[in-house]
Amino acid sequence: MFLLGTLVNGALIIIGTLLGKVLNRIPESMKVTVMYAIGLAVMVLGLQMGLKSENFLIVILSLVIGAVLGEVWALEDKLNKLGMWLERKLGSSTGKGSISEGFVTATLIFVIGAMAIIGALDSGIRGDHDVLYTKSIIDGFTSIILTTTLGIGVLFSAVPVMLYEGLIALFATQIDTIVPKALMDQFITEMTATGGVMIFAIGLNLTGMTKIKVANFLPGILVTGLIVSIIYQYHHFF
Repeated sequence: MFLLGTLVNGALIIIGTLLGKVLNRIPESMKVTVMYAIGLAVMVLGLQMGLKSENFLIVILSLVIGAVLGEVWALEDKLNKLGMWLERKLGSSTGKGSISEGFVTATLIFVIGAMAIIGALDSGIRGDHDVLYTKSIIDGFTSIILTTTLGIGVLFSAVPVMLYEGLIALFATQIDTIVPKALMDQFITEMTATGGVMIFAIGLNLTGMTKIKVANFLPGILVTGLIVSIIYQYHHFF
């Protein structure tokens, strides 16, 4: 079953969120300290990913062009509106948009990164779910920690995660046939680096140092694919 890894990933995010909700009765000062710890760890993860680039100019161009597109399309605002809609439907009384914040932050953390793409491709092409199983465990523990500070909104991130990975797994065979391995490897490398910068920005937001609209950078992933494809075709033909 090629969607098994995707379903496990979504399930562990949900289970982790519910466990985090149970552990939510911790002192506010401890929550703040834990949030700083998460933010710092996420920043280090982002740096590690960002330094994997083989051509950082691709990363810069992807982020800049992606940011322009994201601002034009107002992606961050749309994701926040979706989170606030969920909050109204659930009758949340926090008044601080915790569902929106948890949903957006968790979605970005769980979706950005190479493991989602590589794992979904392995699931779809070879029926090998090991990468997604590993990602599921990481996401499950991360969702526990995020929920203790950001609330139940983390749970809803399971939906976009499953849609994203599920679609890649569904079309994995076609992707493997159409896209040359060298091009896919280069894309994953530069996509990881571009996503790493976004992850770093999420870490800054979690520590409260900035309020960067990270979701508006998401088109940068598509721009990365376009730039890498152009470079690949150029070197291939010339």
